[in-house]
Amino acid sequence: MNATIQSILAATVSFMFITLVFAFICFLCKSSKNSAQRRSRNIRFNHHENRGRNGNRTVPNSQLTSVAIDESATFDPNLNRVSMDELKIATKNFSPDLIIGDGSFGFVYKARLSDGVTVAIKKLDPDAFQGFREFRAEMETLGKLRHRNIVRILGYCVSGVDRVLIYEFIEKGNLDQWLHDMAGGNEQASKSALSWETRINVIKGVANGLAYLHQLDTPIIHRDIKASNVLLDLEFEAHIADFGLARAIDASHSHVSTQVAGTMGYMPPEYRDGQTVATVRADVYSYGILMIEVATGERPNLPMNLDEKEVGLIVWARKMMVSNKHMEMLDSKMGKEDGFSEEKVMEYFRIANLCTNEIMVDRPAMNEVVDLLNRL
Repeated sequence: MNATIQSILAATVSFMFITLVFAFICFLCKSSKNSAQRRSRNIRFNHHENRGRNGNRTVPNSQLTSVAIDESATFDPNLNRVSMDELKIATKNFSPDLIIGDGSFGFVYKARLSDGVTVAIKKLDPDAFQGFREFRAEMETLGKLRHRNIVRILGYCVSGVDRVLIYEFIEKGNLDQWLHDMAGGNEQASKSALSWETRINVIKGVANGLAYLHQLDTPIIHRDIKASNVLLDLEFEAHIADFGLARAIDASHSHVSTQVAGTMGYMPPEYRDGQTVATVRADVYSYGILMIEVATGERPNLPMNLDEKEVGLIVWARKMMVSNKHMEMLDSKMGKEDGFSEEKVMEYFRIANLCTNEIMVDRPAMNEVVDLLNRL
């Protein structure tokens, strides 16, 4: 065999050996990839189709991680943990007949616990991840707050995917009912309108509660100040409720980066411009809108007629103030015997106008608002 033939045979053998090695490596890679894909499919299936013992869909584990693992570690240790069995008995298995409100991401029920205490129970929607976030937000903020103008949380329940918050029961319902449900729907509110003096006291109570929140070592922004989130007790003292959207501000910052949140008609103008940071001045704006609503009895999210045009409540209010029509702005359901003076009414609306300044930094702090209101 000559050298040429030997060279050709050697090259052929080498090529075949390399080809076999390469094919073997490809086989191993493909096998490993298929195995990884099967594991990935299994993970995705378990992630999206995870079901509890009762066959109901549960929240994916990745979502539960931040709210369920060691969930009570940051909660007030003085809060009572109540069993789901007791809550079902107290609410007659969460009967619709006991619903007294529709809070964000859950219904609120009136119930009497086994110790005889009447409470308000909010059962959060287990199918909404926002419900889990609200539970943690309320427990980490409201659970540690102590102020006469902020509703107290008494306990909680964690049972499977269910999250339930237990509050003190505030007897006279929310401010929205007293302002707007005079024609019916609210038996108490239909009996008599809130007097001017009572409305001032309610507004002062909300201001005191917000000033307290904003002046904490770690300030808290409520982010959803509105009439339905103000509860009234037997003495018509105001109690700020529903802290599901609340956010705490780190001491080294003046704001918190977050998604836009709140209720149409109450949200500050900076949110319209796409701003994604929340400050205490956003609460001040919402509070100013609430002041106008309380005095006029008009809903902030409904249009007002002005010069044969439909405008928002704040635009209407400013036009009326410029025209010195302050007395015409007042809720007609208030009786003339209330004895309010035009001077005090004008000062009231002036404070509301300061709070609703379009320029965020020009709005007063809530402690300043408290001082101004106290002079009324």
